[in-house]
Parts: sequence; C-alpha cells; structure tokens
Amino acid sequence: MKVEIKIDRQCEETTVIIMAKEISDEVNELAKMLSNPNIELIVGFKDNNAAIVGIEKIIRIYAASQKVYIVASDGEYTSRLRLYEFEERLPRNVFVRTSNSEIVNLQKVKDFDLSFSGSICVRFIDGSTTYVSRRYVAKIKTMLGI
Repeated sequence: MKVEIKIDRQCEETTVIIMAKEISDEVNELAKMLSNPNIELIVGFKDNNAAIVGIEKIIRIYAASQKVYIVASDGEYTSRLRLYEFEERLPRNVFVRTSNSEIVNLQKVKDFDLSFSGSICVRFIDGSTTYVSRRYVAKIKTMLGI
C-alpha cells in the first residue's frame, strides 16, 4: 500500500481519497477505519461493577462456559458482547482471531512457538499461553509472514 499526503493551503476540510484497482477487504477496512476513527469503548464487568477497559490493556478475549471474558493487564472482566462484535470494533491489524473462541492482541504477544505439530503456541508478555487452532494456523502464518 502506498500512502501519499498533499498539503493544499486552499483546502478548508481534510479529505481522504482511497484509490484502488478494485474493492478489497483492505480497501473496506481502510474506509471503515477512516469513517469511524474513534474506537468504541470497551466495557467490562468485575464484581458487579462496570469498568471501561482501554484497548491498550487488553491481552486477549475468549469465550468459555457461554460467557465472554476480557483478559487485561489490570485483571479479568466479563463482557456482554460476543466475539464477532469485538472483531468488528477492534483494529484488525492488532487484534486477531486465533480460534472460534479467542481473539488475541498481537502487541501483547511475547513469541510464537511453532514447534507443535499443526498448531502454534502463543506466549504473552504476562506469562500466560494459548494455542492457535488448526483452522487459523495458515491465517496467522500469513499475517506474520512465515
């Protein structure tokens, strides 16, 4: 992708034009990000209290026992959102689905252990681990350029 900025002193309002050969997922994602630059608030629940969870604190989001949990650097929260709603709200270049029941923050990943046959072990900077399901291994490897 090529990015170009033109300064025009006559311009009264900032205008963004996306030029592409065809409509693609990347073009749609750019348009969506530009049209709604403010990421919606993420609210988590802990001890019957609602708290705003900054996306920079989120390590991973997972579903278990018919609930959705947000694991953040300051604790674990439950959420009323479903995983697909988190996928829609969070930046896709940072948050990636690793299984049908989990989304991880790539900025909180310490490393990926590829020694497991057919799977990838994800180790986070907080010391916790999770695994990429076989269905998502190819997607993750492509994303990482492996």
